[in-house]
Amino acid sequence: MRAALLQMTASDNPGHNLNIVSEMLRHAVKEGATFVLTPEVTNCVSLDRAHQASMLRHQTDDPSLAKLREEAARLGVWILIGSLALRADPPEERFVNRSFLIAPDGSIAAQYDKMHMFDVQVSAEETYCESSGYAPGDRAVLADTPFARIGMTVCYDLRFAYLYRALAHAGAEILTVPSAFSPGTGPMHWEPLLRARAIETGCFVLAPAQVGLHPASTGKSRRTYGHSLAVSPWGEVLLDAGEKVGAHFVDLDLGAVEAARRKVPSLTHDRSFEGP
Repeated sequence: MRAALLQMTASDNPGHNLNIVSEMLRHAVKEGATFVLTPEVTNCVSLDRAHQASMLRHQTDDPSLAKLREEAARLGVWILIGSLALRADPPEERFVNRSFLIAPDGSIAAQYDKMHMFDVQVSAEETYCESSGYAPGDRAVLADTPFARIGMTVCYDLRFAYLYRALAHAGAEILTVPSAFSPGTGPMHWEPLLRARAIETGCFVLAPAQVGLHPASTGKSRRTYGHSLAVSPWGEVLLDAGEKVGAHFVDLDLGAVEAARRKVPSLTHDRSFEGP
């Protein structure tokens, strides 16, 4: 199967971003992709909570979700919407960072709310408190498709290996890690963590990413690392998109999952233990 990882420099204007991702999607399908993945916060990259409050919608009336569901049905393709920033249902006042798997008939096959919030101080200039604006999810999600079982995660989840092992034990063959990764940590951490998750689980890891300096109409502009990556179950980097915006392609042989797990069957070697 051919997958396409879409690398974007999304702004804080959802309508503008939707036009860009729709064009990339059509190009990816024209080039033979049957599974297309977009990055985290495909609809709106913003550090301004007031701006987000004015722009973001609930899932039921979000135009980005509606349009991409229509495109999936029209093109007959699976789409992993890496995530959309959305308003939560009351009484929760914070937003949610929600990933969607869209089937070729346009239906929502699965959805996952990012569990781990990025509350860090990378440097004096780069500080985040994601939990102040977003409510964390509390449920791991595994989705069945005709081509593979997909474990859905988002960005900072990458640092929590137990989530990926749980997904692999539940049957995941592909792990998705859509991201808007920090340029402060990306050069040292992004590729090693993605390769580790693949090696530990014997899964393909597909990680479409935001990249570059994101235009902001209000507030501070954000910068992201890019380097959308596809990693084999053996830990080989199959695709590194660098800092180039656009659709990036990788051909996957799902037989590689079984082959890797047969060579090193570590998923069958877990042991319970006490302490420390």
